[in-house]
Amino acid sequence: MTQTNISYVTSKVPEDPVEPCSRDDDNILGANLSYIYYFMFVFSVITNLLVLVVIHRFQRLTTVINILLVNLVASSLILMSSLPFQAVYMQMSDWIFGSAMCKIVFSAYYLGFYSSVFFLTLLTIDRYVSVVFSLTSTNVRNHRYAVISCAVVWVISGLACIRPMILHGTYKHLGTMHCEEFAYIDGLNVAMLKRSGFYIQLFVFLILPLAIIIFCYVRIVITIKKSQLASKFQAVRMIFMIVVLFFICWIPFNIVELLHYELESLLSCEAKKKLGYALHVTRNMAYIYFCISPMFYTLMKREFQEHFKQLLVKCFPGLKKHILVNKDDRTAIPTIGTDDGKQRESFLNTPENTL
Repeated sequence: MTQTNISYVTSKVPEDPVEPCSRDDDNILGANLSYIYYFMFVFSVITNLLVLVVIHRFQRLTTVINILLVNLVASSLILMSSLPFQAVYMQMSDWIFGSAMCKIVFSAYYLGFYSSVFFLTLLTIDRYVSVVFSLTSTNVRNHRYAVISCAVVWVISGLACIRPMILHGTYKHLGTMHCEEFAYIDGLNVAMLKRSGFYIQLFVFLILPLAIIIFCYVRIVITIKKSQLASKFQAVRMIFMIVVLFFICWIPFNIVELLHYELESLLSCEAKKKLGYALHVTRNMAYIYFCISPMFYTLMKREFQEHFKQLLVKCFPGLKKHILVNKDDRTAIPTIGTDDGKQRESFLNTPENTL
């Protein structure tokens, strides 16, 4: 969805003479904002590892939801691991990590990005199946289904990363090293290839997943309303917040990217600078989604909150008098469609477990 080209500082010099447009101001803004990447990386590692610890210690990896969440955590960590390298690159305007790391870092970025979007969509589809087809879903939603689905996501995401792995490279310009796609590849219309790549990613990794998410959640809301559950309002609120989070973080960045590819050649120098400012700001908003999404999904679950409090009390006994811990065994996660089919879950009876 995003053609993240960090070497915006020094684009290749065109053959035709044009009036120079200094982009120092928006480049400086991008370099300054990139310091946030370090915080995002540290915060992401801490929160995502916390999710893994809680799932491992208090819950079971045999549940469909937990298997998908663990894979979402992994994909988020992969993407966020590329941010410190990008931050150094943007601040120094010089790629110091070598040609091999150029390919590895941006391949990891795309692998984490592609798989995160797929796992988000897969979580939505799983919720849709568990709610709308609650009586028959346990025949499908089992451990085998979850493992195969995750394997397919990783294979597809890995295959999609072949392109950035091949096309990313380094080149030297005015004494500094740069890492980007199509680095000095002759005989290709680079602008056209980048533009077509952007539109493919826009459709596959934003429009299509968003359409699926909206369809699934509309059906979920309709089903919950028909069920006449007392907890339906809480469930609808959770659904609304999840969808809004996706919109808030990703729509602005993709709109700016679309304007960049469609209008930049027609804009004045001042307008290009403003577009550059917007690109840097909205890119950070998009990264924030991958930073908080696993914690957002799990902290919205009541039983995870209880397990988190238990973990805090265990690690810091002094907090016991300040934190009320519910030790009721009913807060445990029910197994969702295990392979033997003996343990089943009805979303309509425990909506908080799947939302």
